[in-house]
Amino acid sequence: MVGIRSSVVAGVGVVALLGSGAPAGAERDGFEYVAMGDSAAAGPLVPSPDPNLLCFRSTKNYPQVAAARLGAELKDVTCSGAKTEDFAGRQHAVLPPQYEALSDSTDLVTVTIGGNDVGLVQAAISCLNAFPEPVGKSCADSFTANGDELAERIDELTPDFDEALEEITDRAPNAEVVVVGYGTYLPPGGCYPKQPMWARDADYIQSSVDDLSARLGERARAHGATFVDLGPVSEGHDVCQAPEQKYFEGVVPTSWAAPLHPNALGMTAFGNAVADAVSGTQQRVQAG
Repeated sequence: MVGIRSSVVAGVGVVALLGSGAPAGAERDGFEYVAMGDSAAAGPLVPSPDPNLLCFRSTKNYPQVAAARLGAELKDVTCSGAKTEDFAGRQHAVLPPQYEALSDSTDLVTVTIGGNDVGLVQAAISCLNAFPEPVGKSCADSFTANGDELAERIDELTPDFDEALEEITDRAPNAEVVVVGYGTYLPPGGCYPKQPMWARDADYIQSSVDDLSARLGERARAHGATFVDLGPVSEGHDVCQAPEQKYFEGVVPTSWAAPLHPNALGMTAFGNAVADAVSGTQQRVQAG
């Protein structure tokens, strides 16, 4: 689940190489890949950390995995805590806007954004209950007492996301744009008490994650971008699984990663999914 920087501190957004015969991972001069987004892309606490500690960015996050597969020169400006507004503004007051990494020479852009705009991590944290029902309070009941608060936030995000895709296209007119969604963090019904979230609350949170990803995919396709849906990729690899199987860490991590964020296994799988999607797109273009 995409997180904000404060949650990390607390512990708790390709043309010639493909089909060219170049070996996987062989860097190709001039093939520029810009990775934009939030902590779901940055990989907070996944070894090894990027020297820029402000963003809690990993050197083994999915952009790095995808870049190695594609032989790309990566400009990774993903940053934990990022919202769509940070594409244009200075995050943490000192970091350049993420848009500034884009140019006419950019060949590929990946974008993972929206989770912090919607407030998914805070919502998930509010769902934690130390005791089983009925002792405690259901976050699903709270969020849906007057409509559906998270659904409304997704609606509010949509025009900002549309604007971001338009700006990315304007700044990088020659690039393939790939929007990467969020994943399957929780199985149906959750796994209380292993993850201290009641069944209906786990279902509500995962449903909200799915709704956000679906909206990102819908808008990506409307703007002519490729969408990578991580839901199917991560199904069966949720926070309730064994450490060697899961792609996301739970409330109490069992490997190096921020709580409710992708771990190294997840980042590898997601980076490969992105590389596969880019390869597939280019193969279809060449075939056409």
